[in-house]
Amino acid sequence: MRVDTKDICATIAYLIGVKKHIVIECFDSECHDLLEKLFQDKEATTIRYLCKLRTVLMQKFKKTDEEMRYNVKNLNKLDWYDHENIKQLEKWGFEIIKVNYRSEKYALDFTKLIHENIDKCSRLFADWVNWGYIKDLFIIPGYTKKGVLVNEFNKYMSNMEYYPFQMYIHWQPTDCGSIIYSDGKFLNTIYRMHNDIFTDTSKFKDAHEETKNNIYDFINNSYKTAIAVDCENSDVYKLYGVLKNLNQDELSKIEKIVLYDDYHTNIGWDWLRKFTNIPVEHIEVERVTDRKSIVDIKMTAGVCTDYYENGISSFIIVSSDSDFWGLISSLPKANFLVMYEYSKCGQAIKDALSQRDIYYCSIDDFCTGNIEELKRVVLVSTLEKYLPDLLYLNAKELATHIYEEARIEASEKEIENFYNKYIKTLRLRFGEDGTVKLEITK
Repeated sequence: MRVDTKDICATIAYLIGVKKHIVIECFDSECHDLLEKLFQDKEATTIRYLCKLRTVLMQKFKKTDEEMRYNVKNLNKLDWYDHENIKQLEKWGFEIIKVNYRSEKYALDFTKLIHENIDKCSRLFADWVNWGYIKDLFIIPGYTKKGVLVNEFNKYMSNMEYYPFQMYIHWQPTDCGSIIYSDGKFLNTIYRMHNDIFTDTSKFKDAHEETKNNIYDFINNSYKTAIAVDCENSDVYKLYGVLKNLNQDELSKIEKIVLYDDYHTNIGWDWLRKFTNIPVEHIEVERVTDRKSIVDIKMTAGVCTDYYENGISSFIIVSSDSDFWGLISSLPKANFLVMYEYSKCGQAIKDALSQRDIYYCSIDDFCTGNIEELKRVVLVSTLEKYLPDLLYLNAKELATHIYEEARIEASEKEIENFYNKYIKTLRLRFGEDGTVKLEITK
């Protein structure tokens, strides 16, 4: 069983201005670190404050207008506006309070400021999410034209109960429950709004808490635990999804991760150590002949050495190859937990593990939607190899080739985003000695 993640929804809730205590209540248990980053993010908080102002203005439009018209009061003198938010925006250089203004002009101003600043928040979302669909929730096309904002106001006021926590977003309100209940529901809803379909559930589905607790119990019941990875028969990005989505305090009890690798495998393994606090040993196994890998033999020898000489009593084996059964059989007193991939592991080996009361789970069950930092560094480092020859290559074809070389499965839109973000923005850099080279804008 898998559950939906809530990272995207937590970010949306913060940006559109949902009350902070509600954001914490709904998302803190699953997205605590993310929320802490959002609370400190100037550009995200700018959009949050502007959205809050726009929503409150809609809710109190007539009352605000009357106070300004008859009592010569402004927003910073009206109790229903957050005065601290206004002060902070003005400290950041935004002119919020203006004299001789009415509600209609403020509505135009707030919408204009949101339009001008929303793209600065695109970095808060992974490349695999269509930023255009998210951006559309914040901007109002043609808002300067007569009647456009009036129509949005009337739509909002007539259907307020269908807006997330009654905060304004630009959409066609429908009775579908909370649009920000989970990432799966949110993505399916906004893609449907644009006559599109989001199909990659691995991006927003994560392993069930029971699966994670079984892993924690295995670690806590062990004297010393190590992770042994058969890199030939494992996906580095899926394994990083496991490490990323488990409790980091629990993972800190693991002695080390040992990568048993072959030079033919994914270059992503070379970068894993930079994205985990667990010590990583990367053992690249040379081949005796090009046709025969001896990674499984080297892994067996390494695990046995760790058991007999280094006092490690428990091993998390990451492999989908049935050869690891020989390793498990050779150490009957050691404790094992096995992580595999659905498409690579047969039922027979699972039955054998069950008969030995060895817990196993799939790395496919863990979310891969929040591992963009590893993918990005692998893709960019691969791109750097091609910079000297880029003038002689088709840049769009190169983008696809880079994903293939990095062994990252991606949609055409995701590859296009990489092309637009990293290849189209390449620039010339001139050295003091007159040399010229291409530079990636990161």
